[in-house]
Amino acid sequence: MTDFITKSTTQSSPPPDKTGMTPDDTQQQAAPGTGPGNTLAMEQEHWRQLGIHAYIRIMIIAGLFIWLFHNEIWGIVRRWLTDSSWSHGFLIPLFSIYFLSQAKTEIINTRSRPNYLGLLCLLGMILFYIFNLVSPAGYSYFRQLAVVGALASVVLFLTGWSMLKRTWLPVAYLVFAIPLPERFYDSITIPMRQWAAVASTAMLNLVPKLEATANGVIIDIIYKGRHLDPGLDVAEACSGMRLLMAFFALGVAMAYLHYRPIWQRLILVASTIPIAILCNIVRVTITGFIYVLMDPQYAQGIYHDLLGMAMLPLAFGLYGVLAWFMSNIFVEISEENSVGVVIRRH
Repeated sequence: MTDFITKSTTQSSPPPDKTGMTPDDTQQQAAPGTGPGNTLAMEQEHWRQLGIHAYIRIMIIAGLFIWLFHNEIWGIVRRWLTDSSWSHGFLIPLFSIYFLSQAKTEIINTRSRPNYLGLLCLLGMILFYIFNLVSPAGYSYFRQLAVVGALASVVLFLTGWSMLKRTWLPVAYLVFAIPLPERFYDSITIPMRQWAAVASTAMLNLVPKLEATANGVIIDIIYKGRHLDPGLDVAEACSGMRLLMAFFALGVAMAYLHYRPIWQRLILVASTIPIAILCNIVRVTITGFIYVLMDPQYAQGIYHDLLGMAMLPLAFGLYGVLAWFMSNIFVEISEENSVGVVIRRH
């Protein structure tokens, strides 16, 4: 006679009722304080646990920090206001605050243990800031980086390594809000403009009776035997650097907020660079088609800016397709989905 002993790797759940819900689901649904209406109250309760004295200390420290670095902070904000390439900087501190809010439970439950290594790092950052302020060899970009480094040092000094472990990303994320030095920025944008000109030229040459030639960042066009003058200039605004910086910052945020294996997050962050370059090539190519086949006035001014804004949804679409592909192709096998094991004993 044969006996069958079935062992399952997962614990069986109670059968569902007529509504399709199990008793566990009913208990979870009926649990107090878990409804959507209580979400805001629960978040407020989390922050109330800090106490009034903690908020007073935070305000005092923030006031001293702003007073010490107010020139650099205002210089960064002024750049956001006057340079459209860095207007996305206003969103970076908001994302940092949102990151902190997402980790509020861990932050509040973390025990603060002051670390004097943070004080040493803070003094070092202040000296580094002063050196770049008074020295002829100093750089404003290093002064602004010193502000972010000083903020991380304050967190380490007052709260210790455990707190810095949970807040390092919101602090480091502020680096995306600091404008790059002009010399470094130009050294990146010029090659990107040339790449866009070469790729767009190849696409324009697919049009019958159209001959395009890339000369640096200028695309010379002959259409139906007539030379179009002036040539199509891939300007600095068309370099794609603006889209690259903004999209890279948002890509880091999305990779952080969505739980994935670390290797998938790294791939998603790295993918923002080729996606931004590809979208910029599409932008320049469409601009060239408009310039040749329609009216040159629609390839400049407000129309040119609107076309640039339209590339951001395209970039997010490509990013979303990549994220969906990785989520559906690489599926982790959990214990709950494992198949029961049947052992036969004769």
